[in-house]
Amino acid sequence: MTPVSRPAAGASLSAARRSREVADTVGGPEVDVLVVGLGATGAGAALDSAARGLSVVAVDAHDLAFGTSRWSSKLIHGGLRYLATGQLDVAHESAVERGVLMERTAPHLVRAQPFVLPLTPLVSRAQGALAWAGFRAGDTLRLAARTARATLPAPRRLSAVETRHLAPALRSDRLRGGLLSWDGRLTDDARLVTALARTAAARGARILTRLRALELTGSGARVRDETTGEEGVIRARAVVNATGVWAGGLVDGIRIRPSRGTHLVLRSERLGPLPAGLHVPIPGETNRFVLVLPQGDGRVYVGLTDEPVDGDVPDVPEVPETDVGFLLDVLGSVLETPVHRADVVGAFAGLRPLLDAAPSHRPGAGPRTADVSRRHAVLTSSEGVITVVGGKLTTYRRMAEDAVDAAVAARKLAAGPSPTAALPLVGAASPHALTGVRAPGRLVRRYGTEAPAVQALAARDPRLAARVLPDHPVTGAELVWALRHEGALDEADLLDRRTRIGLVPEDRAAALDAVRDLVGEVTAERG
Repeated sequence: MTPVSRPAAGASLSAARRSREVADTVGGPEVDVLVVGLGATGAGAALDSAARGLSVVAVDAHDLAFGTSRWSSKLIHGGLRYLATGQLDVAHESAVERGVLMERTAPHLVRAQPFVLPLTPLVSRAQGALAWAGFRAGDTLRLAARTARATLPAPRRLSAVETRHLAPALRSDRLRGGLLSWDGRLTDDARLVTALARTAAARGARILTRLRALELTGSGARVRDETTGEEGVIRARAVVNATGVWAGGLVDGIRIRPSRGTHLVLRSERLGPLPAGLHVPIPGETNRFVLVLPQGDGRVYVGLTDEPVDGDVPDVPEVPETDVGFLLDVLGSVLETPVHRADVVGAFAGLRPLLDAAPSHRPGAGPRTADVSRRHAVLTSSEGVITVVGGKLTTYRRMAEDAVDAAVAARKLAAGPSPTAALPLVGAASPHALTGVRAPGRLVRRYGTEAPAVQALAARDPRLAARVLPDHPVTGAELVWALRHEGALDEADLLDRRTRIGLVPEDRAAALDAVRDLVGEVTAERG
């Protein structure tokens, strides 16, 4: 039986719904929980609260996934790196949450990704043995987390011929072979956030973008509607600050030590066929790699860096040329034909919200950010605002659960334990059921059981079946779907979050007029 294809009841986010709910919320009755920030953790906290039967409002000054949650490597890590640094609890938590996403809550958005670590002359036999031991330990983590072997295959050694088959761009000279490992890979991190927000909305949460929190207290927030400039107050019994690297700007005493992770964007043809991603060892490091991540949309990401960031936190981080040069140098160490600066068609950087637990901090002091723990923390201010910081994309659900647990306990809210570890997101179904969805595979990997509804838009209007750009797979139907059901309000939401067209400035410029026209048409329909 083919899964249903219509939008989940109540899960459609739109400009019209936003307007109604802003009017009902600002200056309206007190709600149980106010969540500030709609990245993965904030959207997760909204879903967790709503799933427990609490009334919840979640706000963001910008769009869904506007901040760090759209700048990740698009990977759901099993925690191998943390195992190597002795953070056993973080490693196990990551492996457990990876399994939750891949097998229960979002199998349509997260699937297994193979990676090859090439054993080049730059990788000594001792380093190769250490890496192999790490991959075997990672498989033990999978077993401890009770993730099925069918979900994540076992690591194995590769011959030189097999290695070159999976990554033909590799230098063949003195290649000893490779190591094959597997991890979780997101179709798109911003799509995960959108799915979380829509699932929360289906359970009654009010998801309000373009609503900036100006001031937080333990009983609510003063907010400003960024579309009109009007200000007002939202009253809540509990307030959760999930604003990531911006958390310290709303609550005193929160010290964040941001770390910048940079990725480059290349055209796929530059590296040729890539059936697998690559782990490229960083010279002088024992457990850090540059990742080569084929995206399936004509692009490849190369990342990432881990550099401390001092000073004010920007809305959109800039990519310094030093990061670009570093990534190209490491990538060039394993390729037959080096990638040059002119081959880089785009780049993006995200800021990890690492908790600075040191008594004091000054620029350049303390350990490098690559060594700072990825543990998350839930902190309560003197006014009663609950802040959740640290962590990583993979563990967003556990972070959200812990934050809501703290809110429930502190404010004595009538709510039971979190059900989100077994709560499928909109579009989710078992891998077997997803194979029966009657829609192109690419759409199923982005929309799950809703893919036929997206496809139906194109069937009703042939104009929407056309690609927005000749060399990018996104169609007009996907943009209309985003405007009607996924909370997109303008062309920036469409180009930069609901799709990834905007990661390449040249592509963004080429698509802008057509996307703007489409926004105008849908807006006119509503009017």
